Amino acid sequence: MSDEKQFFMRDPWQFDPNFKRPPRSGDDLGFDTNSLHAGFRPDGDMERFRAFVPPIVPSMTYPYKNFDEIPYPVYGRTKTPTADLLEQRIATLEGGEAAVTAGSGSQALFNLIFTIARPGDNIVTSLNTFGEGYKQAATIFPERCGVNFHFVKDACDPKSWDAAINEKTKLVWVETPSNPTLFVTDIKAVAEVAHSRGLPLMVDNTTATAALQRPMDFGADIVLLSITKFMAGNATVLGGAIVGPLDLTEDIRWNTTEFVGSIMQPFDSWLTLQYLETLSLRMDKHASNAQKIAEYLSAHPRVRHVNYPGLTSHPQYELSRKQMKTGGGMLSFVVQGGIPSARTMSDSFKLVIHAVTFGTSRTICMHPRTITHEHMTQEECDIAGIDDGLIRLSVGLEDPDDLIADLDQALSKI
Repeated sequence: MSDEKQFFMRDPWQFDPNFKRPPRSGDDLGFDTNSLHAGFRPDGDMERFRAFVPPIVPSMTYPYKNFDEIPYPVYGRTKTPTADLLEQRIATLEGGEAAVTAGSGSQALFNLIFTIARPGDNIVTSLNTFGEGYKQAATIFPERCGVNFHFVKDACDPKSWDAAINEKTKLVWVETPSNPTLFVTDIKAVAEVAHSRGLPLMVDNTTATAALQRPMDFGADIVLLSITKFMAGNATVLGGAIVGPLDLTEDIRWNTTEFVGSIMQPFDSWLTLQYLETLSLRMDKHASNAQKIAEYLSAHPRVRHVNYPGLTSHPQYELSRKQMKTGGGMLSFVVQGGIPSARTMSDSFKLVIHAVTFGTSRTICMHPRTITHEHMTQEECDIAGIDDGLIRLSVGLEDPDDLIADLDQALSKI
């Protein structure tokens, strides 16, 4: 029986606060080098693949060598060779022991919670989360699985996180910077709270990616990723991943993914491997453009407020400088006039595209109050900063002057 197969139908994963990831090949290499080489070397994989680029292996089943020797992968719902390579690369870039992919970022979150929590358990998080994550926390898991979520009252205060934890808590979940208000949570401080209570900290690193922020360097135990966004970078891939201890990722693989079938397909895995080779370069350009646009918007008379960690006016600016390489590729801003003005501006763009995603090579805008966060109550929106006039802007790779000109003409219409 393979080492991975031992996780089939095991007891729920238990967090080990003393866990230390064992060293591996690539730990002494830089991020950009690992983006190109982790998991596959053309001159080191000649027996498997005689190719310069990792091949796509589309097979969904794998032959037994003999009656007693179970192949691994054994079936497409657990893993494919192409996804296996992608998981190795993602784990290396995030600094984790292992990774397991999923059909989307939202699916990866579902798989994690479904694996580690049981009816009566709870998860501690804040309202600074992506819309689909909030819906899972507010309705899907409580109503259908009996797993409740405690939302902290003050995400800036470690004591507030500690107060939300009880004996039935299984996980502490942070998203930083948050989507769409770019709230920055102190990873180290929340990790210390979680660990003092014997709990793991999971950080959603989708907005920053490992190119700009490595949560595990600050004490996180698990990382959630939507590969769909900046990691892929051009709206051609749907995928997600959980990075963490091997026994957790294999528990998810064998006791959730195997039955739900929420896999990342070989072609999407292969595409992502190609896109990761330029992740660092792309994120630098996204961030450079976003910084210029944030500075422009913050001085515009029709903009009430700008959320961007790279601005000195951001409430967690100093914290973001400690945790992040740059402010990242996404920002949000509040226009005067609420929803009517947001509607007018969105319909007036000539270059910026109105669409539901972020992290693409093209600049995209979206109105959170009526799309991703429509399920929140007004009180929750007020706490989370989801204003009626809030517009999320995922800044692409265009010339920044062209984007500013488009923003300027659209703002002139409100």
